[in-house]
Amino acid sequence: MKPSSQNSSFANKAIHDDPITTGAMGIREWFEERWRDESIDGQLYDAFYCSRSTPQMMDACWLDGWRHFGTYFFRTQVDMLNGEPVIVMPLRIRVDDFVPSKSQRRVQRKNSDVKLEIHPIHLTEEHRTLFERHKQRFTENQPETLQDFLSPEPAITPCLAYECRVSDVTTKEILAVSFVDIGDEALSSVYAMFAPEADHRSLGIYTLLCEVDYAKQLNKKYLYLGYAYDVPSFYDYKKYFSAVEFYNWRGEWLPLPRKHEE
Repeated sequence: MKPSSQNSSFANKAIHDDPITTGAMGIREWFEERWRDESIDGQLYDAFYCSRSTPQMMDACWLDGWRHFGTYFFRTQVDMLNGEPVIVMPLRIRVDDFVPSKSQRRVQRKNSDVKLEIHPIHLTEEHRTLFERHKQRFTENQPETLQDFLSPEPAITPCLAYECRVSDVTTKEILAVSFVDIGDEALSSVYAMFAPEADHRSLGIYTLLCEVDYAKQLNKKYLYLGYAYDVPSFYDYKKYFSAVEFYNWRGEWLPLPRKHEE
């Protein structure tokens, strides 16, 4: 895997260079046509495997819309939501410009009584137990194991990665854990899980705020948030953060208007 100075590497043909995305038929129409006719086969999807990647290579991947779970790297411009094709939007936060909202500051205050530890990922039975409890929240596309998202050596494969571990000060019980990759100029959120009974703490938001703070401590320029959609979805919580940019699949990161809190 060799980074390109043109911001469109890691595949023989980048999605935004494909003629199907630039012709008379737009990519959403392409998928609608694909799903209307069961005899048509195909998928606009890029993927590859990589077991070792440098921080600079990870930066180049995130810059061009790639994500990874374990050693499997992937990107797609279109996904399916409720049976309809939707545009995928990679998101990132400009760390130096980020300012928490009023509700995000409330989340920070609400969790001022917890213990936060940030260190290389070290999975234990506590992590696996928390994951089993966390995944019960999902009624569709329920993940099977934590290894769906992490490699057997998650602290170093395919890149350096840390965990943000939130625990109860009194009982020492793990309340939440998020996993974040470390690049040269950026961090990238991988996955987060939390105890269902602590839902009132908004720990998913809290761990993401902790990742932003950690990125600032490390003097990183960006925190990549993964994907969202161009229509309302369960990923919309990411759009409530300030200083967010989205990737337009043409090599450009553009400002995303911040969603207003209700």
